[in-house]
Amino acid sequence: MICSVNKTKENPLVHIGKMISDVRENRKITQEDLGKRIGTTQSVIARIEKGEQNLSTETLAKISKALNQEILTIAPKGMLNFRIKGGHKLSGTIEVKTSKNGAMGILFASLLNKGITTIKNTPKIEEVYRIIEVLESIGVKTEWKKNDLIITPPKKYVMEKIDAESASRTRSALMIISSMIHDFKKFKIPQAGGCRLGSRTIKPFLYALENIGVSINTKSNYHEVTHKGLHESEIVLYEAGDMVTETVIMAASKIPGKTTIKFASANYQVQDVCFYLELLGVRIEGIGTSTLVVHGVENINQDVEYYLSEDPIEAMSLLAVAIVTKSSITIERCPIDFLELELLKLEKMGFKYKILKQYKAHNEKTNLVDILTQPSQLKALEEKIHAQPYPGINMDNLPFFAVIGTQAEGQTFIHDWVYEERAIYYKELDKLRAETILADPHRFYVKGPTKLKATEVVCPPALRPSVIILIAMLAAEGVSVLRNVYNINRGYEDLAQRLNSIGAKIETFRDL
Repeated sequence: MICSVNKTKENPLVHIGKMISDVRENRKITQEDLGKRIGTTQSVIARIEKGEQNLSTETLAKISKALNQEILTIAPKGMLNFRIKGGHKLSGTIEVKTSKNGAMGILFASLLNKGITTIKNTPKIEEVYRIIEVLESIGVKTEWKKNDLIITPPKKYVMEKIDAESASRTRSALMIISSMIHDFKKFKIPQAGGCRLGSRTIKPFLYALENIGVSINTKSNYHEVTHKGLHESEIVLYEAGDMVTETVIMAASKIPGKTTIKFASANYQVQDVCFYLELLGVRIEGIGTSTLVVHGVENINQDVEYYLSEDPIEAMSLLAVAIVTKSSITIERCPIDFLELELLKLEKMGFKYKILKQYKAHNEKTNLVDILTQPSQLKALEEKIHAQPYPGINMDNLPFFAVIGTQAEGQTFIHDWVYEERAIYYKELDKLRAETILADPHRFYVKGPTKLKATEVVCPPALRPSVIILIAMLAAEGVSVLRNVYNINRGYEDLAQRLNSIGAKIETFRDL
């Protein structure tokens, strides 16, 4: 939850106070305890939460630290915003772009290659730009040719010059460990950021990589990575995470011999990394399953082109747009293998659609379909909706059921067990007159159908929750304003313009 002080129409102190109260109660912290943590009294906290106490930036910073939650961001000049005229149906055809998460994996996997890698159809999004800045800072040459990104490695990487600011803005930067361990026995990387979704430990990376001889020592603002030599191993992952699986696959790809990875993620971005490494001569058994066997090779030096696969999360976003606006649109290039359970749940809720065409992606691996949506009357499922490792509902697709639930008759129960704080951001839907209950940081209920109303919201500090607010605004009657859309641009390419191509009315503007 972020508040823009200079743009909030209501008394900003009341708005901020309510946010502090909501977060404190979700953390099960009393006013007295919070007062002690920031060096003040219970009565001062009570006045703050009522909007009766002036607040300095220092006090806000202390409260944010005590609650482990960013309470406030001052809207910077030049911040990009959306003005959305909602409440009408869309029509036409829109194409799914290649995936953000797939691009992240291939960008770091390309560092294993001493040859030139051309990543075809790379999404031009903020997160890709941040990683390009990181790669260029350590000596990599990058070049755009239309939508293709050409990666040329240096003769020697300069890790001591890594762009700490850009690396700290995306958690994906952790994956650089997997390639740099083959060039250095000791180096440092900045602590990574990304979406604010609660405690996100690096222990799975530490536990996995120690099996091949790597040690990670975390300091105040960086990780120190060391090893005395790498070796093949059999690894059981601490959790079936996407990034940790990608990291271990990449690390193992240049260790001669056989490395077995159990409890691996089989998700789309992991498969992208595997397909790319196969082009480089690395043999990988079990792609698409939870057990992978990587046959590493000592040297990789090939000029290759790799086509990224399409993004199932963007496909789900567009499905949610169609459902919530009750529109008939054609969504092309949907990676069906990573949407089947989501579509089944939606079908059981009453969603009507047709699969028009089935074909292969440009990488000749991923299965794609075109989907025609139809206006549908939805009914909430009796069972909870929750994410699971592939082939379960993707954890990044789970938030879309929150906004879809606003238009389903009955009460939809979403169990977001993966992250400690993401469900808190779903409550921003209330500002559009949604009827929701946040039972705890993981359990969220939404009652429908609701006639959404236009409002002004600042994007939460997380990608998918920001997008569900945008989707709700497309359905809400009137003119809404969505401020600070950087998080959306982190993961979606030209989303506003592309939605406008099928009839949305989204205007981009900057604060003066």
